Amino acid sequence: MTAELLERVSALDDADLERMLVIRAFENKLLDLFGKGMLNGTTHTCLGQEYIPVAMEALLAADDHVFSNHRGHGHYLARFDDPEGLLAEIMGREGAVCGGVGGSQHIRRDRYLSTGVQGESLPVAAGVAVHLKRSEPGRLACAYIGDGTFGEGAVYEALNIAALWELPLLVVVENNGIAQSTPAERHMAGTIAGRAAAFGVAHVRIEGFDVAAIRRELAPQVARVRQGRPLVAEFVTHRLGPHSKGDDIRPAHAVPEDWLERYAAAHPGQRERLGAVARARVEAVAADVTGRPPSRWERA
Repeated sequence: MTAELLERVSALDDADLERMLVIRAFENKLLDLFGKGMLNGTTHTCLGQEYIPVAMEALLAADDHVFSNHRGHGHYLARFDDPEGLLAEIMGREGAVCGGVGGSQHIRRDRYLSTGVQGESLPVAAGVAVHLKRSEPGRLACAYIGDGTFGEGAVYEALNIAALWELPLLVVVENNGIAQSTPAERHMAGTIAGRAAAFGVAHVRIEGFDVAAIRRELAPQVARVRQGRPLVAEFVTHRLGPHSKGDDIRPAHAVPEDWLERYAAAHPGQRERLGAVARARVEAVAADVTGRPPSRWERA
């Protein structure tokens, strides 16, 4: 990597980087636990995409509604900083967010909801946005989806209603270029920008992982969402891990560059210092949660 390129990798705030590293350590720990046969069901990690929910969380209020998806651990951890409750949920142990019945994909807490069904959250988010417009002006509904979700008709129904009724709906698209195992060029005709434009919905395309720059660019546009101008914010990102646990059929050379490795090359001291803190925290959480008894629903 050239010195010129390294200079363009801006330093991150300690709190932001630590949150991103906690998410990274949490996801890696889940894969480790699955490999040891200590978890059941499935899980979808957000390795490589950790900066997106961390950047977005500063633009969201506590009484905004957030709708997540099957790859939602980072969304939850960015919002609540609760690896204990999330791991307990995934493992079905005491202290679980939803008593252990939701597992990895289906979490409900306060005004946060995740679902494993592609596209399901968007019409629900649009309905919530109707309520917010009528009863809680200034609040918004934020739905996280992926590029593969544009194969679902519910996406277009929600965008249509959001535009017609001028709803405070923010759609965050984590465009990692692959839908399960199908590259975007083989499943998507046209562009996400073009699809938003077809409904008269504003679109912004975000490249890079500079959290402060992302917030500066999005802040005025999110403010307009609160006034009833829906927005599709498309993040061009990368999924480093498999779709689920071990189903990554990409050859090693096809796996994209890790933003964290690029950042570590530019700021090694900060990454090493905060990375050690994050890993130690997640290891302590895992040791605690794995030693807990099953939740009451698991015992039933």
